[in-house]
Formats: sequence, structure tokens, C-alpha cells
Amino acid sequence: MSRNIARILIFLRKLRRQFQAFDVLRVWFFAIVIGIAAAYGVIAFRYAIDAVSMVAFGANEASVASGAASLDFGRAWVAPVIGGFVVSLLLYLADRFHWLKDGRGQAIADVIEARAVGDSRISLRAGLAAATVSAVSLGAGASAGREGPAVHIGATIASFLDRHMGFNAKQRRTLLGCGAAAAVSASFNAPIAGVLFALEVILGNYALSIFGPIAAASVAAAIITRIHLGDFPAFAPPDYGLVQTIDVPLAAALGVLCGFLASAFLLSTEYMTVNIREIAQKFNISYLLLPPIGGVVVGLIGAFHPEIFGVGYEAVTNALSGEYTIMLLVVLVLAKGVATAVTLSCRFGGGVFSPGLVIGAFAGAAFGAILGEFVPGATASPVYYAMIGMGAVGGAILGAPISTTLIVFELTGEYGITISLMVAVAIATLITQWLCGQSFFHWQLSRRGYDLSEGPHGVILQTIRVRDVMEKMPPGAPLSKEASRLEAGQSLGEALALLTEENEHGLPVVNAEEAETVIGYLSRVKALAVYNKALIDEHVEHHT
Repeated sequence: MSRNIARILIFLRKLRRQFQAFDVLRVWFFAIVIGIAAAYGVIAFRYAIDAVSMVAFGANEASVASGAASLDFGRAWVAPVIGGFVVSLLLYLADRFHWLKDGRGQAIADVIEARAVGDSRISLRAGLAAATVSAVSLGAGASAGREGPAVHIGATIASFLDRHMGFNAKQRRTLLGCGAAAAVSASFNAPIAGVLFALEVILGNYALSIFGPIAAASVAAAIITRIHLGDFPAFAPPDYGLVQTIDVPLAAALGVLCGFLASAFLLSTEYMTVNIREIAQKFNISYLLLPPIGGVVVGLIGAFHPEIFGVGYEAVTNALSGEYTIMLLVVLVLAKGVATAVTLSCRFGGGVFSPGLVIGAFAGAAFGAILGEFVPGATASPVYYAMIGMGAVGGAILGAPISTTLIVFELTGEYGITISLMVAVAIATLITQWLCGQSFFHWQLSRRGYDLSEGPHGVILQTIRVRDVMEKMPPGAPLSKEASRLEAGQSLGEALALLTEENEHGLPVVNAEEAETVIGYLSRVKALAVYNKALIDEHVEHHT
């Protein structure tokens, strides 16, 4: 009898392993499908931006600066204003039909939120609406990046494809990361950077079990993009000459400058966003008026300096080619920073990574040109420092030094700047973290009530609610007004803090609307048990 039981147990163990192997293959298969679908989604998004840009400036996204420069002042100025009205209409419709939350577009912060505090799902309607808002915004000249919306598109596609497939929570998070990696890979033609971006920024996790599917999705997206758009780096920098030993410490000095520039950009964007929203509330100005107002300001800046319009990659190419004077580069750093802050604070769609690259390229080119004036021939050319500036400012703004370093390598095809780039990115990121305390995405999430800076244990304390873990009970005798209680909507962290403060073994739970009617009970033992189990599950996921 015991021998038969042992055989049955062995058979069941083998069967379980076979199912686990099938489950792994299923995740890999869907990762490749998501990579292919996300690549086509990003390609369609780029074509949509080009279509709007042709209408607005008579040029596609890749040549929007020269197209805008060929227009008269009024024509160049009015394009972002009209674009602002169209964005307002789209936001109104999306809000009216509950497609977008709070009447705003969505990008990387929303993907991080879905992974960290949601169920790793993004509504298809929200994804399509956000992509449309961003395409109109960028095509009409709003100063922002396309990579943030592209990542949201990839994550939306991943969420849509895995919706009815029965994946567990960890698998859904992995596939969400696959969508993000594929989007970065397709947008930059950078498959390695796509993998590291998803691991570093979206998932915050380097576990081996998720690396394979994400790499598969990123490679699949790169193959599709290269088939349709070609295999070449986004920028083709000219020769930057011989690199001297002195260029490494000079790159470190540039990293310091870029750290302060990135900090100034983040702080000014945060300040402008908060104050514009407060002014709008104070004077009862509808959020629907913000995009046209922002369009007026962006249009005025762009009419004088069309390099700030749109994503700005044409201007980066010109800066790498040495077409701008030192004074113009300094002006463009300020103009691009102000235009981007206005764009993002006035509810246009778009991201912050491309503006970071553009500002960094301008700053680095100016830095290199100034060095050339004082010590001609003793250092590398401004092209060298422009590429380093791109990575330093972009990485500091994103709070993602590893993936940003690789993105710059794959964008330029230049690996000769390795040491200097890593030094500059590290210093710039350190200074930005010191001055700002968090990346742009974490700041956005903190405004929604989530602080992800404390790691997995902090997320657990914020996202598990009392209603999820309390012992439910039928409504009983009403509580007195003086009695301590927990609200069903409070977080586990708030509950544990109150239990400790009151020195109670447990407290009754009420709804916020009916503060005197008991609907449940939460003990300190139960709260700690739930917290410990969640910590263990998180640890297992991060190390397997």
C-alpha cells in the first residue's frame, strides 16, 4: 500500500514538473508574440506622429525643425496652439467616456503603477486614447519625447494579449515588462537597452526567470523594426578625433554640469506642474484650457527656435555635426527645458527621455566647444562630449543609469566613449538624486499617493488594504465616537502604525462613510502575518 502511494506521489511530482515546463514555454511564446505586436504598435505610433507633423509643419518628425524653420512666424506659432485645442478635445472625450483618469495622458509612470500597485493590467481604451493624445501632441510640435508613450503602448498591448490566458500575477508582471522592453527596442533600435530598461525601470527586478522572456520580446521587436525601418543607429555622429587621458576627468566635470541641469529640469517641471494646477483650481480654469495655453507658449518659443519642436532628434543630429554656435547651444538648452516643462505641465502627451537626450546633447556640445576654444587640439571634439551629455542628462532624469548608458551606445553606435560616459552618467545621477531625491516617474507616482522609493516592503505596506485582510462580520452595535477604529480603505502600513500607537491587539473596521458601523475586525497578528507572507513572496519572485 505504501509503495503504491509513493508511486502516485512520484507520478504527481513528474506531472507537476511537466506542467511547470509547459507554463514556462507558454510565457516565452507570449513574450515573442507581445514583442512582435508591440513593434508594430510603435511603428504605427511613429507613422501617426509623422502624419500629424506633415499637416502641422509640412515635414515628418525626423525633419520637423527644418520644416518649421521654413514657415513664416505666424504659421509656426499657430501649429502647437491648434494642436492644443485638438488635445483638449481628445482629453474631454476620454474623460467623458472614462478612458483616461483625471483628464491626462499616460506614459511610463502609469506602467510602473500598474506593475507595483495594480494587477499589471492597462485598459486597451486607455492605451489607445493616450497614444492618440501623444501622437497629436508630438506631431503638433509639443516639446516632449515619444519613448514614454511608446512604452505605454507596448505595455497596453501586453496587457490586452494576456488578459484571458490565465496567467498568474508574476507572469502578468513579466509580460508587462516584455511589452515595455519591446517598445524601447523598437523605438530606439536598441534590443539590449530595451531589456535593461524593463528590468531597471519598470520591474525593478533582475531575476533570472524573467530575463529570458523579456530578452525574447526585445529581440523580436528589434527584428520587426529592422525589417521595416532598417538597421542603423538613430544618430550617425562624425569622427570625434583622438580621445586623450584628460577627457575622462573632463567628462566627469561635464557629468557634474549635467547633474545640475537634470535637477533644474526636474524641479522646474515639478514646480510648474504643481503651480499651474493650483492656479487653475483657484481661478476655476478648466483643465481643457491648459493645452491651448501651453501651445501658445511653446509656439512662441518654437517660432524663434524651431529646434525645440517635437522630439528634437533632428536638432541633436545638427548639434553632433557642429552646426550650432556656443551661444545658440546655451540658448537651446534653456529654450528646450522651458518648452518641455510647459508641455508636460499643460497636459500635452509625451515623455521626458527624449528632451533629456536633446538637452544633454546641446549642453555637451557647448561644453566641448568651449574646451576647444581654450585648449584647441588637447581634447576630443565637441561631438564626443555631446554624446556623453546625452547619456548623463537622460540617465539622471530617468533615474536609470544602466539602461540609459546602453541606449546611448546603441543610438550612436559608438562604444569608444564607454569609460567617460559611465563616469558622467554616474555623477549626474548621483547629483540629481541628492538634489531631487527621486526620479521623474517616482515624483509622478508620489503625487498619486504612492512612494516606491522604499523598495518592495514599502510598496506592500501601501498597496494592501484593510478591507483585503480583515475578518468580515455582520454590522453590530455602533461604536462610540471616542473608540479607536480602522477604515476599510486604509493601507496595511497605516493599520499597523495605528495598532502600534494605540497598543492594541486588534481594532474594529468601519467604512469611511459610516464611521460608527463595524463591518470587520483586524488583529495585529493577522496584519503581521499578511505582511510577512507578502514579503516572502516578493523575495522569492526577485531571486528566482
